[in-house]
Amino acid sequence: MKLTDNVLRSFRVAKVFRENTDKINCFDFSSNGETIISSSDDDSLVLYDCQEGKPKRTLYSKKYGVDLIRYTHAANTVVYSSNKIDDTIRYLSLHDNKYIRYFPGHNKRVTSLSMSPVDDTFISGSLDKTIRLWDLRSPNCQGLMHLQGKPVCSFDPEGLIFAAGINSEMVKLYDLRSFDKGPFATFKLQYDRTCEWTGLKFSNDGKLILLSTNGGALRILDAFKGAVLHSFGGYNNSKGVTLEASFTPDSQFVMIGSEDGKIHVWNAESGMKVALLDGKHTGPITCLQFNPKFMTFASACSNMVTHLSAPHPKGVEASLNQFEMI
Repeated sequence: MKLTDNVLRSFRVAKVFRENTDKINCFDFSSNGETIISSSDDDSLVLYDCQEGKPKRTLYSKKYGVDLIRYTHAANTVVYSSNKIDDTIRYLSLHDNKYIRYFPGHNKRVTSLSMSPVDDTFISGSLDKTIRLWDLRSPNCQGLMHLQGKPVCSFDPEGLIFAAGINSEMVKLYDLRSFDKGPFATFKLQYDRTCEWTGLKFSNDGKLILLSTNGGALRILDAFKGAVLHSFGGYNNSKGVTLEASFTPDSQFVMIGSEDGKIHVWNAESGMKVALLDGKHTGPITCLQFNPKFMTFASACSNMVTHLSAPHPKGVEASLNQFEMI
């Protein structure tokens, strides 16, 4: 099934999960699209089976808290940042609920965590105005960049470069093999005093960069030239909440939730809004991602909600395999 404007408008809530007692601060799909794991301010990690449409297990990180959870390339291990005690990043085996390694170094809250799409490298950005480069096999930082402001950062889809958005006004591109020589491109954007950048993502085709904010606006940049192609607004975020925005896997659409539980969808090329969906949420939609393999996406406040394209064969209990993307 191919994603089109009409298909996006046909999405409906399939399942609502109420496993959490507090805000879900992050979630991540496995690369095969079969599971999703969430982290919450209630210190829990909940693993869901996307094909069965049900929670599989719940783990806890009560001592350190849990935020910014990311799958590694192994489907049973994750890395996540801490939001209690210290700002160490932790590497956890889901199989036996044991820590494999700790990555200490940041001394303020970690605000960005991005796993390389090709190997065991990952990068982290922090309010301590640094970006650190790590390898899962070593607790020692592999590279350290001191910046002029707080960063958001992400790998490109080929894992060759990473982008750093700094001080909500410039984007710098670095070659992973020679990042210590400085950026090979810098894009300066007009500074918006009303909001700060909270996230940066590449589209899967590597051509676009999506900048999300804690205000009521998103921007899409040309990843090669740095030109602002579109600014998207018209969604509710009056309280300055960090709302996750995402591309669809085909790079054709941009999605974000809002504080009133609605989900807004735009065409990335034309800039036109194509859908406004009711997410059935009780609070701001802090997390929103499309499944990388199947025709479903998830959104979260304190509840996790999965959405399927209609019509649903055999009802919403149908295996998501039946909606595999092509």
